[in-house]
Amino acid sequence: MRRIRKAAVVGGVMLLPLLGGAFLLTPKADRDGGVLLDQVLSLVSTRFVDTLDAGLLYEKAARGLVKELNDPYSELFSPKEMKEFTANTGGHYGGLGMQIEDQKGAITISKVFPNTPAEAAGMREGDRILQVDTLLVRGWTTAQVADKLTGTPGTQVKVRFGRPGVATPIDLKFTRAVIHVPAVPYAIMLDQKIGYVPLQRFNETAAAETREAVQRMAKEGAKGIILDFRGNPGGILEQSLQISNLFLKEGQSILGVRSRSGEEQGYKAEKGALLLDLPIVVLTDEYTASASEIVAGALQDHDRALIVGETSFGKGLVQSVYNLDGGYALKLTTAKWFTPSGRSIQRERKFVNGQFVEVQPDTTETEATKKAKPAYKSDAGRVVYGGGGVTPDVLVKDDTLTSAEQLVSRALAPKSQEVYVALYDYALELSKQLPRDFRVSAAWRDEFRRRIAAKGVVVDSTQWTAASRYVDRLLEQRVARFVAGDSTAKRRDIAFDAPLRKAIDLLDKGRSQHDLFTLAAAQPRDVATPKKSP
Repeated sequence: MRRIRKAAVVGGVMLLPLLGGAFLLTPKADRDGGVLLDQVLSLVSTRFVDTLDAGLLYEKAARGLVKELNDPYSELFSPKEMKEFTANTGGHYGGLGMQIEDQKGAITISKVFPNTPAEAAGMREGDRILQVDTLLVRGWTTAQVADKLTGTPGTQVKVRFGRPGVATPIDLKFTRAVIHVPAVPYAIMLDQKIGYVPLQRFNETAAAETREAVQRMAKEGAKGIILDFRGNPGGILEQSLQISNLFLKEGQSILGVRSRSGEEQGYKAEKGALLLDLPIVVLTDEYTASASEIVAGALQDHDRALIVGETSFGKGLVQSVYNLDGGYALKLTTAKWFTPSGRSIQRERKFVNGQFVEVQPDTTETEATKKAKPAYKSDAGRVVYGGGGVTPDVLVKDDTLTSAEQLVSRALAPKSQEVYVALYDYALELSKQLPRDFRVSAAWRDEFRRRIAAKGVVVDSTQWTAASRYVDRLLEQRVARFVAGDSTAKRRDIAFDAPLRKAIDLLDKGRSQHDLFTLAAAQPRDVATPKKSP
């Protein structure tokens, strides 16, 4: 006690022991914030009950600072996290070329990319990773397994797989290669006259892939193009500018960016458009965000595309990535962006328990709520809306499930992982003996029900029969992917895709972009349908 009192006198600090809590209270230091931070770091480093690594302590302090900005888009990347971020945005990484996911503790291949070491070795969706080099991966996360599989191109890795229906594990040695993650996984012609281009991300190759797809379909005689941005989370700003440039006239504005200084930096189309005379529809949904909203907003403002679907996510902020010492990086919100008409599409959110939460949640978008938003004018004088997301010209939500289908969906939900594995394994078995034009049969439905029942998922037979359309869709989509790939699966899914059906219908009837706007204006109000049951 004498030593503590002496320290208190020398330091000019009064120590007040509190029974039970053992707190030591000190008067607030009347100094600047830099000194405060230094003092806290010093005390935690030397007095905290557990020893902390100095490097880890500073990282925690940095992460705390970024977190306290209360900005869901600002983030401190560790070297490993920066590696993953670069792979996702860059479109290339050193690895084997397969996508993995955790299926109830089993690290399972969910997709094999074409022209990769994984495809060359005969890997299949559904194969399960058991061991990487000498390490058993049971209990590992997908991130841990991915970290061991990826590495410098040209290096080797040994992997042991388990395959459903094969008793003996499969041992293979791979040479890692540069893997390209496509932004446009496929592009197909619908009804022999409408080009369909699903753009899934804005990585470093997004503009080149979009250009190639659109040019190819134009040469094949496409009378219109559907750009599907649904589920596209965005990516690199430069790619959104290049893609906008494919469809806008030289000199037309793409967006304006304003930093906290108030100065605005404008971006304009720099070259002649790729296809000025081909009508375009852009599909959006609530997960269309960031760079994809830049393109959708610019094309809408300049009357170059009709927007169909649901109101987009609403991310009107720009992040800059700063490389830091030790391989760290800081992704920091540095500006806001506005569409050519001056719209901000930013919807305010905060990050709570790992999820985006709207500060003022919107109700389901309808024509009435749409008209309550701030109104702007396109080049041709059409009304477009700001105030949170890019609002479609034609609101169309996903198809709803019937009451019977909702009952079955809810019955499957508690054991969704078991259902997924049963569906995956059964579809893989079926695909080995089916032609591309297969049809789902009642026998498939019965066998699927038997298999999930064996896993403890019991569904009443009457309900199962009443929900046959829903069950058939689950089977058809998974089998189609195995038999003929994603593009064939998409063709088969059009019957269940209301926004895409609406886009096809409009392009069937309209021969020009002006025709599409005229048709859109004549659409019945509130064509949106209720959301699907989860």
